[in-house]
Amino acid sequence: MELLRDRRADFDAIGVQPVGISRDSPWCHIAWTQALDLNFGLLSDFNGEAVNGFGIGFEFRGFGDVARRSAFLVDETGVVRNAWYYETGDVPDVDEWLAAARGVSTR
Repeated sequence: MELLRDRRADFDAIGVQPVGISRDSPWCHIAWTQALDLNFGLLSDFNGEAVNGFGIGFEFRGFGDVARRSAFLVDETGVVRNAWYYETGDVPDVDEWLAAARGVSTR
C-alpha cells in the first residue's frame, strides 16, 4: 500500500486512479488509511465478492477465500487489461504497472 501512496503522483499524471481492496472491514481500512497516511481509497470486500469475481481466493490456515496478493489494471469500461500475482514476500514492480497503464490510457 505504501508503494501506491508513494507513487500516487505518477498514477495521477496518466489518469489512473489506484484503489486498494481487501477482505478487511471498512473500520480496519480507516485504521490502515490513518496509520499509513494513504492517499487513495480502500474498498472492503468483506463478503468476498471481489475475491470470487477475480478468482483469487484460496484457503490459508483454515480460512477460505483469502485473497491472493494481486493487482489488476481495469480500464474505464470495466475491462481487466492486465493482472499481476505475487507471493507474500514479493515487492510489486510499480513501474511495470505504470507502463501497462500508459498503454491503455486515453490521456
